[in-house]
Amino acid sequence: MEKNGSIKDILTFGFALFAMFFGAGNLIFPPYLGIISGPQWMIGFAGFTFADAGLALLAVIAIALCNGKIMSLFERIGKVPAILLSFADIMCVGPLLIIPRTGATTFEMGIQPLFGEGVPILLVVVIFFTLTYFLTVRPSKVIDIIGQVLTPFLIIALSVIIVKGIITPVGPINSAPMIDQVFARGVADGYQTMDCFVSIAVGSVLILTLINKGYTDAKHQVSVLIKAGIVACVGLALIYGGLTYLGATVSTVYNQDVQAAKVIVNITKALLGNTGKTILAIAVSLACLTTSIGLTSATADYLSELSGRKVTYERVVLFVCLFSTAAATLGVSGLVKVASPILAIVYPPTIVLIVLAFFNDKIKNDNIYKVSVLFTVITSALTLLSASIPSLAPVNNLPLGFLGFNWVVPAIIGGVIGKFIPSKVKAAEFI
Repeated sequence: MEKNGSIKDILTFGFALFAMFFGAGNLIFPPYLGIISGPQWMIGFAGFTFADAGLALLAVIAIALCNGKIMSLFERIGKVPAILLSFADIMCVGPLLIIPRTGATTFEMGIQPLFGEGVPILLVVVIFFTLTYFLTVRPSKVIDIIGQVLTPFLIIALSVIIVKGIITPVGPINSAPMIDQVFARGVADGYQTMDCFVSIAVGSVLILTLINKGYTDAKHQVSVLIKAGIVACVGLALIYGGLTYLGATVSTVYNQDVQAAKVIVNITKALLGNTGKTILAIAVSLACLTTSIGLTSATADYLSELSGRKVTYERVVLFVCLFSTAAATLGVSGLVKVASPILAIVYPPTIVLIVLAFFNDKIKNDNIYKVSVLFTVITSALTLLSASIPSLAPVNNLPLGFLGFNWVVPAIIGGVIGKFIPSKVKAAEFI
């Protein structure tokens, strides 16, 4: 019998999405934003939530409209560009950056504060990715494991810290913010979490689980995913609000030079002592584990499908876990240095395709997609190069550049140009 969306299933999927979105960066950015925002912490929180949860929700809807198929989101820019861009996206959220970072962060923010320097990182990440492997190897069970078992523990741990901080704040909120454009900073920080990548990556896993639960009608699948996305984003907003407020309560204690990763650790210790350190370690470890499980499953499904199922899902899961174990030993900062240049180039065109996915049925000319993405990639590449080539610095002054969205206007211009290139003419040849 076809199902059309029970409350239990919507909540399970919503909690699973929440946990997959909520990684280490989501725990680090809001408290620091609260410190520098001070009395305007709600404005900073609004900007952060808009750019993080807002973009993530758009991506959930977009991938649902594409029936959970990653290539369907990218295919209209051409076969080869679609494979290259989707592959780069999945590698960034997969074994190149985010998956190994979950293991490294568990070590740096979860284990080290409790046990000091005596525990080697290799031991921690081996255990971490062994757990990831066994909890991921059955893709149809991934959502249930995360949504029904792990996420409740994560939410409880975070809620204990936040409620304690609301009842007995660490200190008074500063009288003035430390920065001028609080909302813009919130947007910039939310943008940097790149949670819309996660939505794209886990789409196939979500659809597979829905089908196994009896949701065979595409309209019902889209409906459930949209409702689950709303549940996840509301949950994210509540947690972000609490964490940003906690940061504001120590805005008279710390300045802008404080290490962002240490803020939540210090706040939790001040609120709950050594017990707080344990609770935070649990929260960090669960946040990282749930993200690792979801993204490992998504990466394995994508790579297996890309190979025409010649390489099995289970073998790719094993490869991702082994590769991530080795990569995690580089530490968080080392991983960011390796992957950041790639992210800077592939993230903006992916957002462009997410927005255009809402108009797939109405846009008949593929050159709109191709030229818009081309202009976006060029702008992103120039922005990246401007850090070392001063003559390219003006690219940062394009509209919305202060938010990190200097590619928006070029993307729009590219789309307009593409509209006037006949659909039978290849955009690359025309340009």
